[in-house]
Amino acid sequence: MRFLYNALFLIAFVLSAPFYLMKMVRRGSWRAGFGERFGNYDHRLKQALTNRHVIWMHAVSVGEVNLCTQLIRALEPRVPNYKIVVSTTTSTGMAELEKRLPSHISKIYYPIDRRKHVRRAMSLIHPEAVVLVEAEIWPNFLWYLQRRGVPHFLVNARLSERSFRGYRRFGFLFRDLFAGFTGVGAQNESDAKRLLELGCREEAVRVVGSLKFDAATVNERRVLDVPALLRQLGVPEDALILLGGSTHAGEEAILAEIFGRLRVRFPKLFLVVVPRHHERGREVGEALASRGVRFVYRTEMGPTTQKALGEVDCLLVNTTGELRYFYQEADVVFVGKSLTAEGGQNPIEPAALGKAVVFGPNMQNFPQVVPQFIRRGGAVQVEDAAGLERVLGELLADPVRRERLGRIGREVVQDNLGSLDKTVAMIVEHLPPC
Repeated sequence: MRFLYNALFLIAFVLSAPFYLMKMVRRGSWRAGFGERFGNYDHRLKQALTNRHVIWMHAVSVGEVNLCTQLIRALEPRVPNYKIVVSTTTSTGMAELEKRLPSHISKIYYPIDRRKHVRRAMSLIHPEAVVLVEAEIWPNFLWYLQRRGVPHFLVNARLSERSFRGYRRFGFLFRDLFAGFTGVGAQNESDAKRLLELGCREEAVRVVGSLKFDAATVNERRVLDVPALLRQLGVPEDALILLGGSTHAGEEAILAEIFGRLRVRFPKLFLVVVPRHHERGREVGEALASRGVRFVYRTEMGPTTQKALGEVDCLLVNTTGELRYFYQEADVVFVGKSLTAEGGQNPIEPAALGKAVVFGPNMQNFPQVVPQFIRRGGAVQVEDAAGLERVLGELLADPVRRERLGRIGREVVQDNLGSLDKTVAMIVEHLPPC
């Protein structure tokens, strides 16, 4: 089985390497840490880990990194004798790690799942425990941990129907891997049941809730003065801010068209668009410009940038890690990947800030979360672009309704707190003494 997996992985790796290399180049900063993806870490990491007990934590990209940083902050005081190493897969994830975590936390790229790369990484890091944020199942990595009896945890575990079917179809490969987890923190009973069906041991699985609720309520030092940016663009203090957060292809064009029509009713309306992938900046800009929206890229703004009142309609945020700061200034938030794509992005963060939240019909990634917001009246779900325009118009015209949506949304978040402490307790309980 392992021979077959490694043979197929090598073939798939060779065939897909050009595509992923092009993707890395488009995202930028791909050269930094490139060797680490093959388990080649520099001498500084070796020096930092010498004679230390190590916990290795892994977060795939930006979304998981945001959760991982909060988990590290909660875990670190409980394990003062451990050194924490955190890995990620993407350059955007690494940028967030560098921004959010102090220098004494070692940050690396996750190795490609070939035996020699995994072995090379493990021989340097020698983790005494490994924590994976959300479902990131790489066989060679987990086989190595199982073979050496290293405790390993899966936290904030969530399985979509598609992922569940895939893992179950290849149960001959994944069942033993799921059975090897020391602890699994499931987001809800449904996910816990699926994880048990996939092979997780009953005593290892705990329903702890979603870390996204706790992460959304953490008060971080504001590093970006959004009101000042808006003033530079000539946006008046009494303007209405419509924000499209984590948008995907097609949604920006829809927002631009809706914005153009709503602007007739609300002359002081200003649009902020934050694409999920910042490298789509040019594509999004073309979509906005073709629909008559006058915009400025976030990356073009500097201390001397100054626009006159009415000169700019929109700020296009083509950066990473700044969405939360723009959420804080929004009057109405549209959550992306919910209208023209499937899955949906995180509605918890703007709700935790007391914002009026709207999303489309495709929120499959949050099957337990979305019904709570809808049932209690803490968010609005629309079926299509026409419904989105209607609801946005209603909310922009009704500050009382916006306040009520935001207040109830915040209450939903508050009622779901506590998963962070439960997750930390699960990890600490099984750590080897040092």
